[in-house]
Amino acid sequence: MRFRVPQFIDIEDKVFGPFSFKQFVYLAGGGGLSYVIFKILPLFIAIFLILPVIALSLALTFYKVNNKPFIAVLESYFKYLIQGKLYIWRKERKITKKKEVDKISKETSQVPGLSGSKLKEISWSLDVLDINEDNNQ
Repeated sequence: MRFRVPQFIDIEDKVFGPFSFKQFVYLAGGGGLSYVIFKILPLFIAIFLILPVIALSLALTFYKVNNKPFIAVLESYFKYLIQGKLYIWRKERKITKKKEVDKISKETSQVPGLSGSKLKEISWSLDVLDINEDNNQ
């Protein structure tokens, strides 16, 4: 017995001409809000409010960022603004005496031997040298 497997399930159905239901709601909402602003406010003030509303409506309808709808980008942006942020501070050691400098340089200058290819050993030594230079500054 054969079963038909649905294909293209991630594509929305076109309900209103070339627009899906969501796209139609974004366009109709932007147009309706623009009309209300136009009727309520004087023309020279309304134009400055209508332009961002139309731009947002068009962006929600057509614009995609990395093949994701613009509404997902806005949602992520507002979550970033609202959620708490974690800042991690790492205290740096200040070296004042010559003995401490020698002790720290001896501790960090020993590069452990790596098994494997020569390329890994070279990259390891470069990483260790970068760390030593950062500590000396």
